[in-house]
Amino acid sequence: MKRIVLFMFVVLTGLISCTKKIHTSTGRASSNKTIIPSVTPPPPATVAFANPLIVIDEKGNVITSRDKLPHEIAGKVDYPKISRSFTPAQRQNLIYRFKIIPPRVIYVPDHLVSKTARGSYCIYRKKFWYWKKEDGLFYLDETYYQ
Repeated sequence: MKRIVLFMFVVLTGLISCTKKIHTSTGRASSNKTIIPSVTPPPPATVAFANPLIVIDEKGNVITSRDKLPHEIAGKVDYPKISRSFTPAQRQNLIYRFKIIPPRVIYVPDHLVSKTARGSYCIYRKKFWYWKKEDGLFYLDETYYQ
């Protein structure tokens, strides 16, 4: 019994001595505190366009002018060539199959573009596939309206 009490006393004394705070030799806390500067994360990268821009709508109207497109793409765009509307039969086909008529041509920022062996594409409204052509714009896949 005496050994158990003695053992408990030694263990208790050891635990108490480990939890005591360590003080300086003068008994005061040191006033020379070093200040660690807080690390701030870099600001997020700004993206010029967060969503695709409609360039030519379903009726063939120009929605986005050249000055709103990036400079390298605006020089390649030929609006008279690409501003065509769907034929009445194609419009009826799209309305019957999808209940909406998607835009013909869109501009998609690089962070939304996916790439395959066939080329670069974007899925617009989780329904319509657009493929990138040599002018840098994305055109509706022809299988939707042919």
